[in-house]
Amino acid sequence: MPPLGALDLLAELTNTPPPPETPARTVVRRIKIWTPLVALLLIAFAIAQALRPLPTPALTLSADAEYSFEGGKPTLPWPGEGQGQIAVSGLGVVGQFGEEKPVPIASVTKTMTAYIIMRDHPFKRGEEGEKIPVDALAEKEGGYDATNDESTLNTVKEGDTLSVKDALSAIMIPSANNVARLVARWDAGSEEAFVKKMNDTAKELGMTNTTYTDPSGLDAATVSTAADQVKLGQALVKNKAMVDITRQQEWYDPSGKRHSNYNTLMPRNGAIGIKTGSTTKAGGNLLFAAYKDIGGSTQTIVGAVLGQHKPSILETVNAVSEEVLVATRETLQARTVVKKGDVVGHVDDGLGGLTPVVATKDLTVVGWSGLTVRSGITDGGRKVPGTAEAGTVVGSLTAGSGAGTISVPVALQRDLVEPGFGPRLTRIG
Repeated sequence: MPPLGALDLLAELTNTPPPPETPARTVVRRIKIWTPLVALLLIAFAIAQALRPLPTPALTLSADAEYSFEGGKPTLPWPGEGQGQIAVSGLGVVGQFGEEKPVPIASVTKTMTAYIIMRDHPFKRGEEGEKIPVDALAEKEGGYDATNDESTLNTVKEGDTLSVKDALSAIMIPSANNVARLVARWDAGSEEAFVKKMNDTAKELGMTNTTYTDPSGLDAATVSTAADQVKLGQALVKNKAMVDITRQQEWYDPSGKRHSNYNTLMPRNGAIGIKTGSTTKAGGNLLFAAYKDIGGSTQTIVGAVLGQHKPSILETVNAVSEEVLVATRETLQARTVVKKGDVVGHVDDGLGGLTPVVATKDLTVVGWSGLTVRSGITDGGRKVPGTAEAGTVVGSLTAGSGAGTISVPVALQRDLVEPGFGPRLTRIG
């Protein structure tokens, strides 16, 4: 074979077929192809994880979720007839007695009348509220104190005006039937329409055993239970302007005439009203409330006693209600369950990081033997920060609910920092 020229040699070299395929060569070739792509995807994933918005930090409770007071339920000095209940707002029922069945409540009915008027025509403490024109019927019915033996405000005349505050005072202090009916007509256009509002409101408040048929309570078909009236009383005393009215021992009407409150519990034992009611059929009835300062908080006690027929029925119901109120106040106790500086929870950054929070004050719960009080931790509607220095207040530790809530601020035990790159990279979801 003759020798190859230069061009022929080059062609021979470049046209050399590739080595035969083997499993090892296949693996190597695939690694060379996919490694850069995988690396690129990992880099993109890491960048995406790092740039994703962080979860919203949240407060979590680590302290006890409830606190129990030792012992059995308190024994209260209830009367031998009728029915009753007494509770502490936000904490629960301290005690009750009697059959929980609807009975006539007489002028205790006016509590709902006053509640609706104050709700729909509110005014602040120290104000008088809107003006209510006195109509001819209200003047006429003012004379029923002599002809029908009703409780009325007999000093009002057609063409006069009553402020809402004076009207509510007339309803809640001398228990003026004519003014209760007047405000019903003024508010709703008719007494019938107002009665519908009363029953609708009762349903809203969970008063399942109550039926209103008139705004004054003179009608014996208006019936309720002690438990239902306690619910209403708890709602009413949330309004401090209303409490300013119900706690009066006496009231002077616009003519200057003095009227005494039939509720004689004030001013003893922190009593703040609320409303008496009495008829021959209903007996003596009293929905009452009181404050007690204990454990660094003010607790609101609301009770009702219905169906007292021992003469004099109003004196009887006032006396037995006071005994129950005094006993309830005495059974309340305070217990410190968290000390200042105790770790009570954490700020959870959502990626596994937990920053402890501590109570900034002692937490003292209020209750009575046999009661369990639930606790919780809340940011109070404020967004927990992503970063903050140690000592920053980020929420509150609470015990109880509603008007009975006791709370202390909670603060960061150490600096709160955002999650590092590792937790950001490995998070799922």
